[in-house]
Amino acid sequence: MSNHFERYAEVAEILARHGFGSLATRMGLGRLHLLPGTWPVDDLSNPERLRRALEELGPTFIKLGQVLSTRPDILPSDFLTELSRLQTETPQVPPEIIRSLIEQELGATPEELFSTFSDVPLASASIGQAHAATLHDGTAVVIKVRRPGVVAQVQEDLEILTNLAHQASRNWAAVADYNLEAIASGFAATLRAELDYLQEGRNAERFAKNFANDPSIHIPRIFWPTTTSRVLTIERIYGLKIDDDEVLGMPAADRNRLADLAAKAAVKMIFEDGFFHADPHPGNLFVESTARIGLIDFGMVGEVSQELRGRLGNLLMAFNVNDPDRIGRALLELSVNRPVADRDHLRQDVLRFMEQYQGRQLGQIEISPLIRQILAILRNHHVQLPSEIAMLTKMIFMTEGMGARLNPNFNLGTVIKPYARKMTFERAIPRNLIRNLSQWGLEAADLGANLPDKIRRLLDVLDDGVEVHLRSEELVPLVSRAERIGNRLVAGMIVAAFVRGIGELTAADQERLRTWQNALVAGGSGVVTALGSYLVWTARRRK
Repeated sequence: MSNHFERYAEVAEILARHGFGSLATRMGLGRLHLLPGTWPVDDLSNPERLRRALEELGPTFIKLGQVLSTRPDILPSDFLTELSRLQTETPQVPPEIIRSLIEQELGATPEELFSTFSDVPLASASIGQAHAATLHDGTAVVIKVRRPGVVAQVQEDLEILTNLAHQASRNWAAVADYNLEAIASGFAATLRAELDYLQEGRNAERFAKNFANDPSIHIPRIFWPTTTSRVLTIERIYGLKIDDDEVLGMPAADRNRLADLAAKAAVKMIFEDGFFHADPHPGNLFVESTARIGLIDFGMVGEVSQELRGRLGNLLMAFNVNDPDRIGRALLELSVNRPVADRDHLRQDVLRFMEQYQGRQLGQIEISPLIRQILAILRNHHVQLPSEIAMLTKMIFMTEGMGARLNPNFNLGTVIKPYARKMTFERAIPRNLIRNLSQWGLEAADLGANLPDKIRRLLDVLDDGVEVHLRSEELVPLVSRAERIGNRLVAGMIVAAFVRGIGELTAADQERLRTWQNALVAGGSGVVTALGSYLVWTARRRK
């Protein structure tokens, strides 16, 4: 704490002044002689006090609050609503400082580097400031310049946040289930990446590649000769912000088309690319025409692994077939702590939750309220989710909210449903089914090969209180039997996987199934017969 004592003291003082002295004490700041439990005399609610405290603490804490505003699995709804109002007021950096920074980074003055350069900023944010310019070939660009001193301040605050999360996890039993240290670590990694304009440029080019064949989405070009970690030169996009009054006043058909374009782009990022824009607020989307949307600001991004996409697909399909048991299992598959919880209680909560959606499929459900309710259930059962889910939910909330402003009848579930069906179908096609079965077979074989070693470890654990004597001639039959069990397990998994794949394919797309019906029946019969015969034969051998 001594390295950043003044900042720690400032954090403690601000929290105490806004009525969070006891919170500061639980986070290890009690040594700064706070008065825990001292509350200001006013009519503000706790969420309002927290928002004001974060705004006073500065950009790093404001961004943390914005992230927490998308975490219904951590905070109750009144805090989420209030934190979503967080804003930062940042004074403009004087033009002479901006010019000096550009010259330091690029080795020449703005007049030498660009045909035109405007000293009046287009925008001023907590991390950087944007200025309009023109390249010598006439291309209109935006120059983003990182604020002086912002890296040192953010680094200091991130170190403090990481330490406070560690102290709170040790001293506060109520937050032990939320893995605050992992949340702080993930937030720190995201914010540090946002400070690096080289990374933002690489992100933009990755989006451009993903949307290369989609004329409805415009990703601006990066000009690398005048780009560094502190200065970014990017193609300027012209158009109306997607929530401008002029856009909201367009004919309904045009607004509906724009809502669908934005939503389809967002869903494609998640379920096809596994790489998404994590801050698609209206200021980052420009309407260039009713058939094209320009996207900017690629500092905050998220990634969805293939495994996580598969688990999300399982959850979506469980909702599509309205199966509470499958929903409960899919939710537990998403968790990172896999708690030994009361599964019957979870199932009852899911059943009560699903009653309001009875008879409705995914395309008939509003996604944001659905996610908030799910995360509230998980919070009650102390289930932790992967850190990627936080940015993913934030993106979904923003996308659905924007779609609803453009089109009062907008439903994100309608856009998501075809992707859920596609994911299920792809899992059931022979190529992917064989790949999954191969992976399961390797895991089962690895289990069988490592079983003797696991037995030895178990004996080591029991050695303190239990004596177990095995002769080598007794161990050989045991290992042999374990290998046979492993073989039978692999065969059973193949049969179960095939049956499950057919079942999911049927639920996902009955029309497409008809074209595959004969081949699937013939292939399925052959696979089940061959493997069933193997199981019977090995059972008779064992007898």
